[in-house]
Amino acid sequence: MSGEAAQVEYFGKALVELGAKHSDLVVLDADVSASTKTAYFEERFPKRFIQTGISEQDMIGIASGLALSGKTPVAAAFAIFLVGRGWEQILNSIARQRLNVKIVGTHSGLSPSADGASHQALGDVALMRVIPNMTIVVPADAPQTAMAITDLVESYGPAYLRLRRGSTPTVYSDDLDYNLGEAITLRDGSDVSIICNGTMVHMALQAAENLQKEGVDSQVIDMHTVKPLDQDAVINAARKTGAVVTAEEHNILGGLGGAVAECLSESKPTPLMRVGVADRYGASSRSYSELLDAMGLTPEAIRKAVHTVIGRK
Repeated sequence: MSGEAAQVEYFGKALVELGAKHSDLVVLDADVSASTKTAYFEERFPKRFIQTGISEQDMIGIASGLALSGKTPVAAAFAIFLVGRGWEQILNSIARQRLNVKIVGTHSGLSPSADGASHQALGDVALMRVIPNMTIVVPADAPQTAMAITDLVESYGPAYLRLRRGSTPTVYSDDLDYNLGEAITLRDGSDVSIICNGTMVHMALQAAENLQKEGVDSQVIDMHTVKPLDQDAVINAARKTGAVVTAEEHNILGGLGGAVAECLSESKPTPLMRVGVADRYGASSRSYSELLDAMGLTPEAIRKAVHTVIGRK
């Protein structure tokens, strides 16, 4: 595929389609509906839309009450504030009771670059991973985002969907055979396995092409569902190639890299390198692409990690 599209655009439009199919669907927003694109749902179904204002904790509490009454709430806001401020309510009001609430954190990672480090969510996946009963999905592009929110709304249980700001390179077609919890092998290879998600999927594919010119055969796996992790896919990849690189737009602690490391350490010890944010805060006054470069989230960083990990085989 080629071109770019915004994940939030596909998310907002998918909500409208889901609202037409499911009369119990209710959407909540924390005063950012123009940015999260939940405004599309508000325009079509105003009686099933709740604008809580800048009050993420209250929004989560309201969502839990709606779920207890039999509704299917989708609560959306910027990831850093939704997870950061709402974590206790998510833990105790939603996940502890395994309520059917879908939490959508937009503007994740470094994507709100112009807003500064205070708005950049680099630890949200880690925070959500430690919550029992929580499903976590980090889609690679806009088409996969629409499929993910559809599957999440049409399945039961608490879930976190992580989206970025702005347009993303398109990896998938609209007819992708998508299943929550099942990793997608985008490219086969025998020398190394690159396990990635989100923004880094496109970059991993670029890195694999560059590595092929150097004689390195790279397998690329989209691990869109971080929890529950597709452990079989991780173990099989390690057995096949004997070397693994993870790539994510998140702190290397507690996210995809941590999940893969935990899996391998217990089931198939394998040389591993993690590409991600090196346990630091974000930065301000830079464009998104400049921030990605500064944080080492590039195809070149993946390429270097591949050569390092292959050297450890």
